[in-house]
Amino acid sequence: MVDGPAIAPCSRARDLPVKAGPRYLSHLVNVRDASPQDIAGRAVAFLGNMAMNVIRRRGWELPERVATPEPLFVDRRTFLAAAAAVAASSTTAVAQRLSDLPDPSASLYPAKRTEKYVLDRPITDEAINTTYNNFYEFGSAKTIAKAAQALKLRPWLIKIDGMVEKPFELGIDDLLAKMPLEERLYRHRCVEAWSMAVPWSGFAMAKFVELAKPLSSAKFVRMETFLDRSVASGQRATWYPWPYVEGLTIEEATNELAFLVTGAYGKPVAKQMGAPLRLAVPWKYGFKSIKSIVRFTFTDERPKSFWEALQASEYGFWANVNPDVPHPRWSQATEELIGLGERRPTLLFNGYGEYVAHLYKGLETERLWA
Repeated sequence: MVDGPAIAPCSRARDLPVKAGPRYLSHLVNVRDASPQDIAGRAVAFLGNMAMNVIRRRGWELPERVATPEPLFVDRRTFLAAAAAVAASSTTAVAQRLSDLPDPSASLYPAKRTEKYVLDRPITDEAINTTYNNFYEFGSAKTIAKAAQALKLRPWLIKIDGMVEKPFELGIDDLLAKMPLEERLYRHRCVEAWSMAVPWSGFAMAKFVELAKPLSSAKFVRMETFLDRSVASGQRATWYPWPYVEGLTIEEATNELAFLVTGAYGKPVAKQMGAPLRLAVPWKYGFKSIKSIVRFTFTDERPKSFWEALQASEYGFWANVNPDVPHPRWSQATEELIGLGERRPTLLFNGYGEYVAHLYKGLETERLWA
């Protein structure tokens, strides 16, 4: 006779062991001479020791609905940074601490400079370039640098979809691990008739298109920035067609000048400049160089860009730089070099005609300069 409870097998593979009743229940026999109270007491004891098929979930087991999405999990540096923040912070402070963590890509910079692309002017001082910015998500003034610090850069998922072999998502750090980084010196010409010279770091957009594997029927790539009104006060302005959208033809996207930017001035690109991933197409007006990209969609339909949707009479799809085609409200013949206090004649295709002019042969009936 066993005096104590035995251990029964687990009811399912992930269950904890449960108690079983006595193997021999002799204390319930010979009840013929027992009082009703005695019988009731023995029955209660028996039921208390009877085997139970109870599923007790282990403390570390989580419902599937709260599991981390695979693209975020495999973005290892993001995952480790988040774990460190959780260990050191209270629950209410985790989000803020994540935004304060050092950029995990910092060790990738400075990237080796590609000497092929040269400037005809000095590099714009970093202090100017990081405080004189168009980033309408954070306001229409040039002084949005402080407001832009609210932008959280990790985790940062990038979606590739549309007319591709297989849509997918990946984190920014995993994307960086797949791409050969380089530094290029580019002129940047704003449609507002001012210009800068910037040491961008990043990778050729052609490499990204290769990774995306678009179908042969895809003719354009549509790009979309983040949408988060909780941190981007400008996105609360309902008269703008958020999120910011831009587009290129596949031929433009795979041209050697098209560049996806992840750094500037030998470090990760600043938030107010479009971190963690922006476009640089130096032969076009600056509004084509979309910032803080979260989505690339390959399509056979020409995308309608943010400014085209807002004011098509002034801003179009192509937006190539041309000194002889004025903006409806000002001349494009000259440009102000920000920080140098001088004006210079504007160059056709911003001086990059030898690389891109062939892209527009046969398109003379298009509005190539707006």
